[in-house]
Amino acid sequence: MLRQHAEQYLAMRRALGFKLTTFGPKLLSFITYLEASGATVITTQAAVAWATSTARASTDRVHWARRLDVVRIFARHLKTLDAATEIPPDDVLPHRYRRITPYLYSAEQIAGLVTAAGRLRPPLRAATWQTVLGLLAATGLRVSEACRLDRDDVDLDHGVLTIRDAKFGKSRHVPVHPSTTEALRGYCGVRDRLCPAPVVPAFFVCTRGTRLDAANMPHVFASLLTAAGIPAVAGRRRQRIHDLRHTFAVATLLAWYQSGADVAARLPLLATYLGHVDPKSTYWYLTGSPELLGLAAARLEHAFRRQP
Repeated sequence: MLRQHAEQYLAMRRALGFKLTTFGPKLLSFITYLEASGATVITTQAAVAWATSTARASTDRVHWARRLDVVRIFARHLKTLDAATEIPPDDVLPHRYRRITPYLYSAEQIAGLVTAAGRLRPPLRAATWQTVLGLLAATGLRVSEACRLDRDDVDLDHGVLTIRDAKFGKSRHVPVHPSTTEALRGYCGVRDRLCPAPVVPAFFVCTRGTRLDAANMPHVFASLLTAAGIPAVAGRRRQRIHDLRHTFAVATLLAWYQSGADVAARLPLLATYLGHVDPKSTYWYLTGSPELLGLAAARLEHAFRRQP
């Protein structure tokens, strides 16, 4: 019965547009754990036991807390159907979530990454990686969104990308700069010459004619960081390909501030362009760089001085 409730709950949330790529497997893993012990109801004791039963280091309380959150969220739903369900209290396995500080690439570093990608072999792999990196830097797309692009999603005549079934099931149109359109057009020529018979309709393809796999990209990107001579920052995790998205957002905000534009009025436009469902996700970029914070502070100071 627990498994049936869990599967119905996941189906309901997916119908609302949630991907649940991590949440779903974790919840079903918990259900399997309960079934193995013969349990028929959710208890706090069982939830904590499962959450702390991973092979991760015993001091990784953040990992434990995130696993327990999965149970807690489902238990709140199940409580309305089964009064015997226990909801793990919020003070069990508490942790403080710290958002990863993004790394902001310079224009020179991005150029270095693209150059390093051009040295990959075979030539189709090099062309694919060069174009993907350039597209991510120029548009701030999520890596998964770029990989999911099909040929029909790229309108080179009008310079517009159609991002389908993005995060939270949303779709959107992303206009691109003419120079980006020409780069994409150039890639099409190389791709069609080197891979005339792909097995999928993907815009970006691997040497076997298959879709570029977003899950494998961090490994290749790490090698490009080294090849481009971009050193790791002491005391921080290695730079990520996702940081290109942060870099684009911060660069856009900086340009608006420097031009004297009304940034507050334009933020919803950036949120839509980036595919943010919650504008708070876009406001977070305001803390993305000391330069941006300085410009924002100067703008506020100027506004206060103008007050009577």
